[in-house]
Amino acid sequence: MLLDKTLYEMIFKRKSFHIFRNVGNESISGAELDDTQSAYSEFAPLNPGIKTTIRIVPEKQTNCKRGGEYCILLYSEKKDGYLQNIGYLGEQLDLYLVSRNIGTLWFGIGKTEEPFEEMEFVIMFSVRKISDDSKYRRDMFKSKRKSVEEIWEGEKIPGVSDIVRFAPSACNSQPWYVKNDGEISVYRHKKPGKRGIMPADKVSFYNRIDIGIFICFMDICLENLDIGFEKKLYSDDGEDKESVLNAVYRLD
Repeated sequence: MLLDKTLYEMIFKRKSFHIFRNVGNESISGAELDDTQSAYSEFAPLNPGIKTTIRIVPEKQTNCKRGGEYCILLYSEKKDGYLQNIGYLGEQLDLYLVSRNIGTLWFGIGKTEEPFEEMEFVIMFSVRKISDDSKYRRDMFKSKRKSVEEIWEGEKIPGVSDIVRFAPSACNSQPWYVKNDGEISVYRHKKPGKRGIMPADKVSFYNRIDIGIFICFMDICLENLDIGFEKKLYSDDGEDKESVLNAVYRLD
């Protein structure tokens, strides 16, 4: 599975625009909207057996009020692993939009009751054109993230271990842990009793999306270094446990 190589560079540029303010007056063009739909259809899914789609609507038609111009709604069949799959695809979309100078926000509390093309709504992005590159992240390493030592056990991989920790996550919860013992195991992980500001009944929902985002970062970083790998996915039904295995990598 090969992801777009340009996505790696966008990891260092992207930021979450929690409010779109003073970002310029440019609009996202109709051609850019069409390109976004087309690009999404070409992204590599984590699970090719799960149907997904996106729908782009004006932000004012949603419950999102962050100053965006449009919202991109992500829909999926509800199958085992669908949340991780949406996270994986959605992060490719996130980084693609950054490459087009379109700012993004994963908006977890977006709501719509309407199914679309017989698929369920999962999550949405708020998006807006960014006129000035200086509004993006200038130094990713100043972002508030767990240290490599907090998320990675065993031998580190320069260019991977130090970069994947910058994956975005719901409420910056960073619910991942990696063990490298010859194989690289990726866990959905949380400290007992800690969930931040998320409602307790939503933690595993959003954190499974987050793990899909993290796996996307992992794949992008490995492919950027031309490290071949095989990846095996494991079922995660959202059980409230400290650690749940989601993926194992065997490197070539």
